[in-house]
Amino acid sequence: MEFLFPYAWQTREIAARLEAHGLQQVLFNAPPGDWDAGERGLACLPGREVEFRAGVHRALDYARALACPRLHVMAGLIPEDASFESLRPVYVDNLRWAAQQAAANGVELLIEPINPRDMPRYLLNRQAQAHALVAEVAAPNLKVQMDLYHCQIVEGDVATRLRQYLLGGKVGHIQIAGVPERHEPDKGELNYPYLFWPLDELAYRGWVGCEYRPARGMEPGGTSAGLGWLRPWLQE
Repeated sequence: MEFLFPYAWQTREIAARLEAHGLQQVLFNAPPGDWDAGERGLACLPGREVEFRAGVHRALDYARALACPRLHVMAGLIPEDASFESLRPVYVDNLRWAAQQAAANGVELLIEPINPRDMPRYLLNRQAQAHALVAEVAAPNLKVQMDLYHCQIVEGDVATRLRQYLLGGKVGHIQIAGVPERHEPDKGELNYPYLFWPLDELAYRGWVGCEYRPARGMEPGGTSAGLGWLRPWLQE
């Protein structure tokens, strides 16, 4: 299982449900600031370092309790009077500190490029940008969360980018969704059966998260009905 934020529930309640259903928690996000007010992370924002660090500590408490091996730290939105380059120093410092804290807990830290159509002004948009930051921070446990939905919208040429970045060994988690509606991955312009082959060719051993909005999600049973695309893969 992966989900956005666990903080509205007690760790013991989540852990009990995971155990009851034979599931493993593999990913969640660190606190993003005031989500309801539109904040999408604090890592790149000067003056929010204390709040960012408190959020990382809280996330690691949950990660320990849920035996979760990886944590996504959202970068944040670029303020109107700022630029990527002006925010880069504080972002790198925060990532370096957070990676050290995560490493001490046996946790992998992830950053994710997100397309600007869904999340305008988000700091990270491109795979190369994220991988350059990972190289700059130079922490062994800092990796990239590669969402193929975002990658297709911003860059395209997804199979080539999968091969390029999987070879680099710095992709820690992959997510999928149909493009452009972000529904089930068997609908839309991406050919996922084709895109799954590089994962085997390059011996990717991580998880593939199905981060999409079910097309029938508001209907009774709609989410479960939408999982029909997965059955052939489970049979194989």
